[in-house]
Amino acid sequence: MIVMKDIDSEKPFDWGRTSSDYAKYRDIYPEVFYEKIHSLGIGVSGQSVLDIGTGTGVIPRNMYHYSAKFTGTDISENQIAQAKILAEKADMDIRFICCPTEKLDFPDESFDAVTACQCFFYFDHKITSEKLAKLLKSSGKLAVLYMGWLPYEDKVAGVSEELILKYNPKWTGRGDVRNENYVPDVYGNYFRKIHSEIFDVKIPFTRESWNGRIKACRGIGASLSEGEISAFEREHLALLEKIAPESFEVLHYCAISVLEKL
Repeated sequence: MIVMKDIDSEKPFDWGRTSSDYAKYRDIYPEVFYEKIHSLGIGVSGQSVLDIGTGTGVIPRNMYHYSAKFTGTDISENQIAQAKILAEKADMDIRFICCPTEKLDFPDESFDAVTACQCFFYFDHKITSEKLAKLLKSSGKLAVLYMGWLPYEDKVAGVSEELILKYNPKWTGRGDVRNENYVPDVYGNYFRKIHSEIFDVKIPFTRESWNGRIKACRGIGASLSEGEISAFEREHLALLEKIAPESFEVLHYCAISVLEKL
């Protein structure tokens, strides 16, 4: 279990508890997301890329066809287990390692690029900034990636978020608005920002897949009891039957920030 001072009022969470739903329902980034990352010179053919906080290996698997050599790392054994299963099913040669980012032990200058998707706020940045700088080659790039729904602009997202808060009032993932990725000042000791952008996307869902996506968030599947999760699922599906058609889109925004090693 993970406990963090500034997240969910220190309510414990464990991504491993929701790995099955994560693998099934959170591989949802649109192709334009990966195309933009690739266009910025990250994950291109011939590169060695480290994906930290890889979860179920979403970034390495979806960028595999660009022919970079990916290594994915994550603190959760269950997430890494799912990543290996999914990569093997797709006949992808990707190395996955269970290890906290702060304790990674690769030789210096092992990687051309590092990607961190949907996870950057979980790290000890004093340790991580220095470690990533050492692991990257000269002028190596660090890409901080994020995609979030917009609850104040999308009805389905907003109503779903209200239900999350009913079951988990301590959840601090609420109320997202378009923001550049936050990069702590300590990274300025080792990196310079060379790119930042935000763009909107509409992600297709069914009632079942949106329910699964919400269950696989930190506020539900990673932190609540099995009984609470089941009760949430029933109430959420009933709510979706009232407010949404069987298939619909949910408005999200994507944020991409790229830092270059000094």
